[in-house]
Amino acid sequence: MEPEDDEEPPLAIAINDAVELEVPPHPPLEQRPNQRPDLPEAQPVGVTVITGYLGAGKSTLVNSILNGQHGKKIAVILNEFGEELGVERAMINEGDGGALVEEWVELANGCICCTVKHSLVQALEQLVQRKERLDHILLETTGLANPAPLASVLWLDDQLESDVRLDSIITVVDAKNLRYLLKSHHDSSSFPEAYHQIAFADIVILNKVDLVSSEDSGVVLEDLEKDIRNINSLATIITSVRCQVDLSMILDRRAYDATHATHLEALLRENQNLSTSDIHDSGVRTLCISELKKVDIEKVRMWIEDILWDKKYGMDVYRCKGILSVVDSDMLYTIQVKFLN
Repeated sequence: MEPEDDEEPPLAIAINDAVELEVPPHPPLEQRPNQRPDLPEAQPVGVTVITGYLGAGKSTLVNSILNGQHGKKIAVILNEFGEELGVERAMINEGDGGALVEEWVELANGCICCTVKHSLVQALEQLVQRKERLDHILLETTGLANPAPLASVLWLDDQLESDVRLDSIITVVDAKNLRYLLKSHHDSSSFPEAYHQIAFADIVILNKVDLVSSEDSGVVLEDLEKDIRNINSLATIITSVRCQVDLSMILDRRAYDATHATHLEALLRENQNLSTSDIHDSGVRTLCISELKKVDIEKVRMWIEDILWDKKYGMDVYRCKGILSVVDSDMLYTIQVKFLN
């Protein structure tokens, strides 16, 4: 999609997730504003949920979709598990003047599957009521999200069902670390998110296959696919490097035929009685650091190495993202660190 020279940057919809708002039901079709009675009712807008554990490559996939040649008007909903807004968005290439994205919505300070579901409903309502109709909505969850409550909102919510449809749930997994995550979950019930994210997926993107050891890599990938099939036999598995995939395989999937719909509904019933401890690994925390002064990039590098390699402060860091204002530079730097095993 080519940007227009005079196009205004997209507006971010302000969402106050601290207040739970009750969204009134839709008025009948004939009462809805901007709806001509002589025109057929518009089809629901497809929502693609992009999930996956920390550092798997979700933002990379969003980038790939936004920069693809599809001609769609796409809105992006980002969920950040922390107090600082804007880090995830800074990692995504919006194009010149933000022309690749019709709307941005950022849901902060809580996991989208637990504490900001009401904000999500409000955001979706506002998006589908835009004067200029959207073609698609991408919803990128935090890496700690369980898709169950989210799928329930999109699949069962009476207020939304006529305006949006759950197109598919895409789970991005890190080929290098997947076996470690699943083994840890099997042995000690840690990393429950990684397991549930695969269980709910219509499509599993086995990403970073280039990082799998070249020796017997074919056997390793075959074993990883078996691990995925043992959790979810219905999902389509796509291997990728940097989430470069054929967009026709992941957009407008209309994934919920009778078989997949039955599978999803069964999973939702199973998840109804799960506690927060079953959904999330209680040992995972998010730490946000804000510094107004410019930083020394070399000192930041040494500090991160101390944390990652020397285990200073006794922390295991799964994922680190940030925006840095650096001494003697007018440019902003982005930092991304992934470390698991």
